[in-house]
Amino acid sequence: MTIEYSGGCVCNAVRFKAIGEPLRVTICHCKWCQRRTGTAFGVEVVFHDSQVQVTGPEISRYRHVSDESGRWLDIEFCSKCGSNLGFTLEAAPGVRTLPAGAFDTTDWIRSDRYQFRHVYVRSKQDWSELSSEVEVYEQHFRK
Repeated sequence: MTIEYSGGCVCNAVRFKAIGEPLRVTICHCKWCQRRTGTAFGVEVVFHDSQVQVTGPEISRYRHVSDESGRWLDIEFCSKCGSNLGFTLEAAPGVRTLPAGAFDTTDWIRSDRYQFRHVYVRSKQDWSELSSEVEVYEQHFRK
């Protein structure tokens, strides 16, 4: 039996389904993710693009080009409510993320079940604690 995880945006116009297990969970502490999420970090569940199905109205995209690497990242969001719907990266073709908080249930997103990686911890907020149970990188693991 294939595992499916579903979720969507705040207004529920856009729905997504991830079929199968994720590759990992990435927790990014870079300044851009702090601005993008309005908090200390972004938490993204990483899947192969082929595992993700999105339904509903056309989603909007914003392309951000990194000041550091010069590579792009396309963030997707609901055109109606603006909810984050994950992103794709130039550095990782065929891979996409889904925001952990946008899933209908999140009890399955656990560090004892999947590989968790904290990246760009050099930009970590002092009030953000790191778990000793996960991998930690000063920058990105795929530099």
